[in-house]
Amino acid sequence: MGQLLQCAVGHPGPRCLHSWKALGLGPDHYHGGCTDRQRNLPRAIFISIPLVTFVYVFANVAYVTAMSPQELLASNAVAVTFGEKLLGVMAWIMPISVALSTFGGVNGSLFTSSRLFFAGAREGHLPSVLAMIHVKRCTPIPALLFTCISTLLMLVTSDMYTLINYVGFINYLFYGVTVAGQIVLRWKKPDIPRPIKINLLFPIIYLLFWAFLLVFSLWSEPIVCGIGLAIMLTGVPVYFLGVYWQHKPKCFNDFIELLTLVSQKMCVVVYPEVEEASETEEMNENMDEQRKPIYQPTPTKDKDSVEPQS
Repeated sequence: MGQLLQCAVGHPGPRCLHSWKALGLGPDHYHGGCTDRQRNLPRAIFISIPLVTFVYVFANVAYVTAMSPQELLASNAVAVTFGEKLLGVMAWIMPISVALSTFGGVNGSLFTSSRLFFAGAREGHLPSVLAMIHVKRCTPIPALLFTCISTLLMLVTSDMYTLINYVGFINYLFYGVTVAGQIVLRWKKPDIPRPIKINLLFPIIYLLFWAFLLVFSLWSEPIVCGIGLAIMLTGVPVYFLGVYWQHKPKCFNDFIELLTLVSQKMCVVVYPEVEEASETEEMNENMDEQRKPIYQPTPTKDKDSVEPQS
């Protein structure tokens, strides 16, 4: 039961749990903290999604029952207005509950987003320093710092609602692409190992709803969605310069090497030891080169050593 709870609510870190969104219908943010995931992860999904859906639906039923349509439209925070109308002197419970829920969501986003940067660096799509972990706590500190800095840069904008629309549209766009990729892999590579396998009817139903919401978003907010797509496409030249271009100048490699060494000393991080599976041998040479650390000291042989004679 403990392992099932860990899969459902997240990694039991120091007094913190990450939100259920990481196990939603979006891409899998599994990070290895759950054992026996073939059994526990499907159970966690089947329990958490109906439970959260039940809470959300009945919360909205309570809002609609207790408040008029005019009150709902005029309120900036429906939950707070609901509490002031029904709870009386105990109305302070609602804003505190909302703050705790927001804190849990931010904690979950921080936890999973940093692991995405960590996985990208491990695959060679980001600087290799982001694939390092702390020598004792095994946490990806460089990836966490990178997430923090990128988040602060996003908060520079004055219109927070527009930023939410950009992020929401791009996220749901990639959710659909990810689910569609699973269907393509099921068709093109039906024999690859799949620890967790479901009927294709579920992703197809999800893609139908996803396409409807995506088209509706493009129709209702074409400018916002277009700007979001433009922001997303800025990653294309970064990919060609950072990943596709293999023969970079020596000055650039020296700078990355210096940055890696300084980051290792400041954060006390190293590359994790990964046990290579048999499938790793089938990877192509280009991917092998990308997965190698940028700075990798070459071992030296002792000139005075003599090989033993048989």
